[in-house]
Amino acid sequence: MVEGRGVQSIEVGGRLLRALVGVGQPAMLRDLAGAAGLTPAQAHAYLLSFRKIGLVEQDEVSGRYALGPFALEIGLVRMRSADPLHMASKAAAEFAAEMGLMVTIAVWGTHGPTIIQVQESSRAIHVNLRAGSVYTITGTATGQLFAAFMPAAQIRPLLEEELRGTGGAERKVGRATSEARLERDIAAIRALGYSTTEGVPVPGINAISAPVFDHTGQMQLAITAIGNEGTLDCGPESAQAVAVLALSRRLSSELGYQNPERAAPVNVPRRGRPRAPADAAEALRRSRTG
Repeated sequence: MVEGRGVQSIEVGGRLLRALVGVGQPAMLRDLAGAAGLTPAQAHAYLLSFRKIGLVEQDEVSGRYALGPFALEIGLVRMRSADPLHMASKAAAEFAAEMGLMVTIAVWGTHGPTIIQVQESSRAIHVNLRAGSVYTITGTATGQLFAAFMPAAQIRPLLEEELRGTGGAERKVGRATSEARLERDIAAIRALGYSTTEGVPVPGINAISAPVFDHTGQMQLAITAIGNEGTLDCGPESAQAVAVLALSRRLSSELGYQNPERAAPVNVPRRGRPRAPADAAEALRRSRTG
């Protein structure tokens, strides 16, 4: 939380910069002023100063304003200095304490979805997870999430090993299911933006897993909340599902990711009409109980 008294004029100017970012393309003065809650005259004064330092540039022909070269330099420095694992680690600890859930951070490793951090819950959750454990792709919320949002070329070799029961599959967290079920689940996961499991792979334990993307749209890691079935509600409108998705989106935004609609790179065919989130959640449940 930012505390203390700031410089009001900088904060007002920041509203103009946010307006430029929100528009995503060169914009007219009146449109930027309206979006920032300023009069055109006020906005013009700020934009003039921003132009002098390279934060904003103006097209001589159209008169439209866009972010300038100094804004690009700031963005590049931010991207180079951002440490997704450090950011996620801190956020996971805060989230676990606030929600009373176990939280794991997983990345795609040599053997598949690999846990790099386990943040324990203040409540007793009878599940044995530790850093270095590897999730199955088909049998866990985290694994299915990677299958939904990672490139198929990275997923395919380990998925085939898992389905054959080779590559140390017996030592991984979760029992392998089938490729057909995974394909059905992927369509629902993409519609929801996150994955869930209920009573799988551990009876009485639920999980919600959401992706964190970087500025290129690539999935960097998975944040997974784990809790007892009476504590963790996997429904699409549950407070926990909303909170996990909000956390993953905040971390993605901090890494420069801006377009949630791009998060479906795997070439697995969708079946039927696009599903609303509630329909997708129900489809996910049916695929695992049918």
